[in-house]
Amino acid sequence: MRKHQNATESAKSVSTLDKDVWSEAIKQWSTGNTIGEKNGWRNAQASVLAPTGTIGLMMDCDTTGIEPDLALVKFKKMVGGGSMQIVNQTVPLALKKLGYTDETIEAIVEYIAENGNVIDAPGLKSEHYSVFDCAMGVRSISAMGHVHMMAACQPFLSGAISKTVNLPADATVAEIEEVYYQGWKLGLKALAVYRDNCKVGQPLSDSKGKKDEAVSTEVAHNAVRKRLPKTRPAQTTSFAVGGAEGYMTSGAYADGSLAEVFLKLGKQGSTLAGVMDAFSIAVSIGLQYGVPLETFVEKFANQRFEPAGMTDDADIRMAQSVMDYIFRRLALDYLPFESRSALGIHSAAERARALESGEYTADEKPVAQVTAPVKKSESKKQEVKIEKAPVDNSTVGSSMELFEKMAGVKSDAPLCMTCGVKMRMAGSCFVCEGCGNTSGCS
Repeated sequence: MRKHQNATESAKSVSTLDKDVWSEAIKQWSTGNTIGEKNGWRNAQASVLAPTGTIGLMMDCDTTGIEPDLALVKFKKMVGGGSMQIVNQTVPLALKKLGYTDETIEAIVEYIAENGNVIDAPGLKSEHYSVFDCAMGVRSISAMGHVHMMAACQPFLSGAISKTVNLPADATVAEIEEVYYQGWKLGLKALAVYRDNCKVGQPLSDSKGKKDEAVSTEVAHNAVRKRLPKTRPAQTTSFAVGGAEGYMTSGAYADGSLAEVFLKLGKQGSTLAGVMDAFSIAVSIGLQYGVPLETFVEKFANQRFEPAGMTDDADIRMAQSVMDYIFRRLALDYLPFESRSALGIHSAAERARALESGEYTADEKPVAQVTAPVKKSESKKQEVKIEKAPVDNSTVGSSMELFEKMAGVKSDAPLCMTCGVKMRMAGSCFVCEGCGNTSGCS
């Protein structure tokens, strides 16, 4: 509270019109602090600055002070569709204050309504251009101009200032970082930035005036396909999602990055097998043309459709669909830890360590263990012994599993979506003996 009093007493450039108000403010702050020293203060904030943009529109004001006008002519998108044109009403008053005649003022206002800015307006002096600078548009206030304006008012406010620092559409990360850094150095309690056109549905936008000549037109160029050699390293993964079995073969470049995917699901000649073949070709061509694997993972992970449920993969115990499992598996095999961790995809070992340490850490083994093919001259004949996979018959979860154990024949019954127990036939459908769930029949 004493800081507010000191800031009021040290205020400069007090005109004769405001001298009486300034003297009364100093007197009131002194009286308030004297009372506060005796009784204390109940409220945490003595003064704040409300959201200026929203209140300005409700009050039919161009601006309420600290927030400059967005543009001399701006367009507001309506909720029900369409847009509303809002024209600054203070321009004629400012021009009259600057000494322009009524005829010149009328011509300048018409030019602004048509072009949205004051550049090359008839009769307007170039030294007066800065008077009409706004937050957006051809002549816009710099980001640091917003920051310094807030810093000049912050000593007189207990709370933060609800104001936006507007930046152009071509603002870089470094520029935004500098805005926050300078705001911290100048003692701002809060700072919000908005980069023009960063949202698809922007509520307010400036008029379609002259384009900035400094912004060059981007030249479209065709992507180049990076083809694979005739012999390439690859790995095949077998999977089962909700009882549906399939195979995934992923090929990689020499550096280990994913380049192609082949999916085998369903019987040969079936519609599902044909769709999966076409999908594999589309994804493979996209990868070879430079589409990042992260993009595919973001789009296809968490897709929900049948078949779905438990899998035979220790790292991905439940999958919402075959697509969900495939791209989570590809992420675990080929994406670096930082990229897949941002997507919430972790291996079983990483999740186990997170329960102990409280944070996710990467596995020691490198991602995508693929090696270049060995030349024929360097290859050696090795005897390969194929052993039968061990079968755990210690527990039997359902009568269907007991039947499979006794008959030695695997059935095509799916796993229960609720509890994971293998379901048994019930007419033309399947029923779970664990929880009573069915595959569609009542």
